[in-house]
Amino acid sequence: MVYIKNMNTTSMQLTLITIAEPNRFNIVELLKQGPRSVSEIVQALNIGQPQVSRHLRILSEAGLVRVRSKAQQRIYSLEARPFQELDEWFDSFSILWEERLDNFEDNMFDYDYKRKENV
Repeated sequence: MVYIKNMNTTSMQLTLITIAEPNRFNIVELLKQGPRSVSEIVQALNIGQPQVSRHLRILSEAGLVRVRSKAQQRIYSLEARPFQELDEWFDSFSILWEERLDNFEDNMFDYDYKRKENV
């Protein structure tokens, strides 16, 4: 994780790099449903506690999850901001495709109109 942070990455790139690992992605998907303890994550994903703890530490260092203590348990939940940034980035692609589809529709309308004139 330190290596990745030293690569001059943006926070959004760090988010994508971090959740690209399948177990971390699965943890994020699980936490999307609500806060979970480490033991709940272990049970739900059927992977070992040391691996879950390591992945949660990486997710936490990347700013994707937060942790709070509840008695002897550590409860993890998602941080909203990094995912909002991703959502905004993905939205920029939908705008691009909407423009392209609108242009395509206009071209098809012009083509159809010209074709009908020639008939």
